[in-house]
Amino acid sequence: MIGRGGNDDIRMTNQVLPRSCRGVCAKCLADEFDGCHKRRYNAFTLIELVLVIGIITVLAGLVLSTVGYARKKAARARAESEIAAMSAACENYKADNGVYPSNSDTNNLDARTSGNSSSPSYNLTSLALYNSLFGTTNGSRTPNAGARSYFVFKPNMLSPADQTQNVLFIRDPFGNSYGYSTIQAATGDTTKGYNPTFDLWSTAGLTNSPPVIPPDPITPQWIKNW
Repeated sequence: MIGRGGNDDIRMTNQVLPRSCRGVCAKCLADEFDGCHKRRYNAFTLIELVLVIGIITVLAGLVLSTVGYARKKAARARAESEIAAMSAACENYKADNGVYPSNSDTNNLDARTSGNSSSPSYNLTSLALYNSLFGTTNGSRTPNAGARSYFVFKPNMLSPADQTQNVLFIRDPFGNSYGYSTIQAATGDTTKGYNPTFDLWSTAGLTNSPPVIPPDPITPQWIKNW
């Protein structure tokens, strides 16, 4: 081993090493080699870390997009179910009263031209439907004495969520008001509304008004009874 054999070892070392390296401490060379090796090892570790982070980011994006899609699909399925149930309640209401739930607000809202579910017209017509089907007035959460309830609304269907306050509108799974209209039945104008009886729909979170000039890319994405 170098450093233990005296002059003979030194001469042997000088013979083995190139002239440019003679006189260089062997321990220093070993330390330098070891340091270089560690630097290379650390560099590869950093690359691997970046790759792992990249893979995790991609997987997280895929998971989030899948979860978002599943939530939207579930919301649409729930809206379809609620619209079907409220439509059946409207039929029961008509069987008893001879007309579908209506007032001046429902007779004026037109789904063909009004697509902003956060507008006061949506809230008023939705409230009118709630009052008729639940058998109450002014959005009370308790039915009037002797009134018949045609539909029992779940708390998550009503806004505001605070059950100590009066109802403002029937809320769809997207957090907006359901639309309810009887404009075609009231006016007899087939260019207004979609059904000769009543229109009941959710804008599915698409709150922009339908464009005046067709084709209409918004209305077909609504969840509706027509």
